[in-house]
Amino acid sequence: MSGKPKLYYFNGRGKMESVRWLLAAAGVEFEEEFLETRDQYEKLLQSGFLLFQQVPMVEIDGMKMVQTRAILSYIAAKYNLYGKDLKERALIDMYVGGTDDLMEFISMLPFLSAEDKEKQLAVIVQKATSRYFPAYEKVLKDHGQDFLVGNNFSWADVHLLEAILMVEEKKSDVLSGFPQLQAFKARTSSIPTIKKFLEPGSQRKPVPDDKFVETVRRVLCMYYDVKAN
Repeated sequence: MSGKPKLYYFNGRGKMESVRWLLAAAGVEFEEEFLETRDQYEKLLQSGFLLFQQVPMVEIDGMKMVQTRAILSYIAAKYNLYGKDLKERALIDMYVGGTDDLMEFISMLPFLSAEDKEKQLAVIVQKATSRYFPAYEKVLKDHGQDFLVGNNFSWADVHLLEAILMVEEKKSDVLSGFPQLQAFKARTSSIPTIKKFLEPGSQRKPVPDDKFVETVRRVLCMYYDVKAN
């Protein structure tokens, strides 16, 4: 296959949103096929391309890739967003892993009951302000550079900006005690490819709503409630 990468997922954030962010940051145009019915999902399953019977799936460079982390690692390496050596790559992996942990708390929110959502929101803010954001604040302060690793824009920076904006959607002043992260957010948001992705009309998805939740439940036959941590 040649041409634009093609993303197979729901018309919403979920696990695919970080893929959209990374491709956009790299300045790569991509196409999307949205799963809206169980039949569409069944056809993908029958094709054999969903190796572990789950999405996201990304068609890129002749491959049909599954597993979000593998997809992101490939894109990062392909577009020079994965550091210059093994040590930098290890740091990027470490920072991305930490950011993933925070984002996981947010991604389950739409699938929770109203009562559990309130509890989870408190957990998200607490984790962000006491565990994750202080760590990145310290990294940026200690090395005095513009970006997390090697003073070059990388996957780690893209992932952190995505997470910051996700938490700010829940608590707009969450960065009030983190001057380094405030500057980092302003700096990375002004990168032309990122700025374009943040503008209205881009392929960035909005906060998941009830329609997104219902589509995911219907397509994946999810007839149970997710429980908050």
